This record gives sequence, structure tokens and C-alpha cells, in this order.
Amino acid sequence: MSELLFRDDAYLKNCTANVTAVGERGIQFDRTVFYPNGGGQPGDIGHILRADGTTIQIINTVKGGGPDEVWHVLADDAAHPALGEQVQLQLDWDRRYTHMRYHTALHLLCAVVAAPVTGGQVAQDKARLDFAVEMDALNKEAIETGLNAFVDAGHTVDQRWITDAELDAQPELIKTMSVSPPRGAGEVRLIEVAGTDLQPCGGTHVRNTAEIGRLVVQKIKSEGKQNKRVIIAFAA
Repeated sequence: MSELLFRDDAYLKNCTANVTAVGERGIQFDRTVFYPNGGGQPGDIGHILRADGTTIQIINTVKGGGPDEVWHVLADDAAHPALGEQVQLQLDWDRRYTHMRYHTALHLLCAVVAAPVTGGQVAQDKARLDFAVEMDALNKEAIETGLNAFVDAGHTVDQRWITDAELDAQPELIKTMSVSPPRGAGEVRLIEVAGTDLQPCGGTHVRNTAEIGRLVVQKIKSEGKQNKRVIIAFAA
């Protein structure tokens, strides 16, 4: 298990950590700033800085079997740090911050489109959500206007924790049909965009919607009888 520093402060770019496991899946540390792939957000990349000044590239970060088990994936031919070795972990910050902005933008999209979410994905150049809704309920201009109104308003983005039992008593908080809220530790983290959106989420987010920047709706398309996909991107 690792102390997931990104969970409380998504703006941490590096940290000191000790190697706690070395295996076929990669490296585990006692603490990490690296977010593991999940919830539609890609795993972080970056590098390990050793005491002798050499670096080892981290090409992906993935979840393990437990709720706080994180594996840092190295290239096949990379050197491995020793068990117990103390190192510095350093994120590819520009890539992560792009994910944070897009992930927060998807929370705004949930608020603009009043329909169940059936899937989603964040990338470097765009993000998307799939909704269980009729095609004629989705208007490109209206969605774009709604998103940018939330961005321009500069809503704060905060987190708080509730117990699993409290979440079970408020099923309306769960908006994503395809991804279960991150459970396993007895409590669940809620992300709240002030006055706009509240839902369980394990991803990383910006502190204020103004950080997202202007958005455009690139495309709205059908992905089958149930799913309608809305793809957004940063305005040029």
C-alpha cells in the first residue's frame, strides 16, 4: 500500500519515496504523487531520480489489487531501484495538469447534460462522456455555452469524504453507470464543484473551474442505441 499524495494535493509535482516492492508489474513506493490509470483518466508518467543523479523513466502508472496499491511501470530494459532505496519521484507535470483540466471539465459536462453517464475518457487533446440520452436532446451550441459559463464563473472545486453507508443512502450522487465509485477503504471521496456538481470521483482536478480555460464541443455522435458521445476540447 502507498500513501496517495495526489489524493489530497493534486498539485504536488514530486516527492521523496522509498521502494517497497519490485516486481514484474513495476515498482511500488511507500508514497507517490503518480495517479494510476482509472476512471477514464490515464496513468501518470515521469521519472525516478536516484541519489547518484541517474534517472529511470516511468512509462505508466497502474492500480494493483488493493485500494491503495499503485505500480509504477518501467520500460522492459530499464534499471530497477533496490528494495528500500530512497528516491525522488517526479511527474511529467504538463501532461498531468492537462488531465486535471479535462477531468474537471467532464464534471461540468455532467452538470450541463442532465442524463446518466455511460462512459468517459480523458486524453491529451480531448475528453469525452457518453450519455444514455436521445440524440435530439444534445445541442452543440447550448452545451458549449453552458460549459463556458461554468468556466467563466470560476467555481471552486473541493473534496470531502463520506462513508460507504452514506453513499448507499444517497444513490443519486452516482452519475456514472459504467464506473463504480472508488470503494474499499470504508469511505468515498466526493468532488464538489461549488453549486454545480457533486459526485464520487477518485481522479485529479483543478482547484477552480477558471483554470480549465475556454472549451469547445468538437463533436456529438451516436455510439449505438443507448450511448450518445459528446467530445470536448480546449479552444484554440
